[in-house]
Amino acid sequence: MTIRKIHEKKGGKASGSTGRIAGAAGAVGIAVMCSRVLGLVREQVFAGMFGAGFAYDAFVVAFRIPNLLRDLFGEGALSAAFVTVFSEYDTNRGAEETWKLAGRVLSFFAVLLSVLTLIGIYFAGPIVNLLAPDFNLIPGKTELTILLARIMFPFLLFVALAAIVMGMLNTRGKFFIPSLSSAFFNLGSIIGGVSLALLFPRLGLPAIGGMAWGTLIGGLLQLLIQLPALKKTGFVFRPSLKFNDPGLKKILRLMVPATIGLSATQINIFVNTNFAASCAQGSVSWLNYAFRMVQLPIGVFGVAISIAAMPVMARCAARQDLDGLRRTFTSSLLMVFSLAIPATAGLILLADPIIRLIFEHGAFSSFDTAQTAAALTCYAYGLFAYSAVKIMVPVFYALDDTKYPVMGSFLAVAANIVIILLTIDTFQHRAIALSTSCVMMLNFFFLGTVLYRKLHGYPLAKTAWGMGKIGLATMVMSGVLLMAKQWFR
Repeated sequence: MTIRKIHEKKGGKASGSTGRIAGAAGAVGIAVMCSRVLGLVREQVFAGMFGAGFAYDAFVVAFRIPNLLRDLFGEGALSAAFVTVFSEYDTNRGAEETWKLAGRVLSFFAVLLSVLTLIGIYFAGPIVNLLAPDFNLIPGKTELTILLARIMFPFLLFVALAAIVMGMLNTRGKFFIPSLSSAFFNLGSIIGGVSLALLFPRLGLPAIGGMAWGTLIGGLLQLLIQLPALKKTGFVFRPSLKFNDPGLKKILRLMVPATIGLSATQINIFVNTNFAASCAQGSVSWLNYAFRMVQLPIGVFGVAISIAAMPVMARCAARQDLDGLRRTFTSSLLMVFSLAIPATAGLILLADPIIRLIFEHGAFSSFDTAQTAAALTCYAYGLFAYSAVKIMVPVFYALDDTKYPVMGSFLAVAANIVIILLTIDTFQHRAIALSTSCVMMLNFFFLGTVLYRKLHGYPLAKTAWGMGKIGLATMVMSGVLLMAKQWFR
């Protein structure tokens, strides 16, 4: 469906949508904050037990393999395509047809992802050698990475099904429990992982293997915790493999270009991992710890507002309400900027003390702190763009036009490779973080320009006034932080 031209609706309806998004985003933000805090605790556990080096480098690369597919089938193409079609059915088809679609989607992807998991386990060796060939230079590192990858591959199945259930609940106006579910992933990873990591050495097994099994426990919990809330909506799962279902076919059709676009993102991750593995030992770990810190504000601001706004924008599209879609997008973007831009300044100014406070204990040294803080500073420059793109991409889904996100993603791949090649000899692992920020800004400006045309403009005066206030507040905050930093030095 393409939105052409419809009557312009003003005032109350748009304000109501903005209020609902803000309220839902608040609930999602609280849940995501709980998850991100537990995620930081999880990273603290890793830092204390394994530091930044052999074991954690292997874990990061091993977990990245199912995560590459998770981004496609979990929080990426599948989630956005499912919410778009599920919202359309919920608006126009009635409850019976909507629940039938949900059952068929769950059945289809449960089978598909089980097959992909088995294939991934079988081919874990070649995949690891492709992703991190320089690990072969360090005895035992490749073998450990392959073992961990095989343990964690079923995580893909759990987290993808959890994402479908989350989409169903979000469309039904349930945001808190689905967003809190990732907190249970971290909780299961910490409790299960640490327990097994302490037990495994007594059995002659690597301690980091316990953390891999803990990841599986966490993924299963993330799915199970949402099922009681889903049952309350009236959904009863009835397995059905009807491949010619028009709703399922539309979801797959929407996923194809989006998957191609996200594959570009995965190529970037592959490129970054490959370059990081060729830098000094610990580089993979430093970059991962730093990106975890950036993910905290991205999750609380960008992802939370995106999750809350996506069903509203999808319903605007289903009603062919272009003005409502434009207002919803603009207000959501300003909400993201009002939080992400000050957070960017805060992370840049306080990178070193933040990393020292959170990670510098146990096996994590002061040298690790300095290297991780340098990467965090480089990642922080792109925080506002990363968060904004989380809002922009669902608008293209709502407009049933996914080719521009695909184009933007492949443009980012080319730019990423060029920037890293030009800077890695000088900046080492920092070049990878800096390049990530640069390509996210490039993607942001590209998608923003396209959306300006597709939505027939933005309310520029309102946007400029909002950005001016955000910029002024950020400058004041930065001045206070600089004075405080000098005072406590």
